[in-house]
Amino acid sequence: QVQLVESGGGLVQPGGSLRLSCVASGSIFRIYAMGWYRQAPGKQREMVAVIGSGGTPNYADSVKGRFTISRDNAKNTVYLQMNRLKPEDTAVYYCNQAPSVSKSPGAYWGQGTQVTVSS
Repeated sequence: QVQLVESGGGLVQPGGSLRLSCVASGSIFRIYAMGWYRQAPGKQREMVAVIGSGGTPNYADSVKGRFTISRDNAKNTVYLQMNRLKPEDTAVYYCNQAPSVSKSPGAYWGQGTQVTVSS
């Protein structure tokens, strides 16, 4: 059974930074693509960033240059470093595991972690 557990969310002022972490268990982590998605109130869930098994990242245009996705296969963990946060980044952030980048999102989701950007 695949389990994804996110952490690192919280309240931050505009312009600040947060780092989200997602620890995976129950699968061979290194062979899967991993992604971060977010859902703001009243909006559909959207892709933020995905990273393939080889480490190549893809980003939504809205976060390019501000967010960085990375993975540590030895720790079964994917990270999302978020810099220069904006109020419009406020959302619940979800971790996802997929067979590949082209088949993202996959079937497995974490429980989500709240990110609130506000002064």
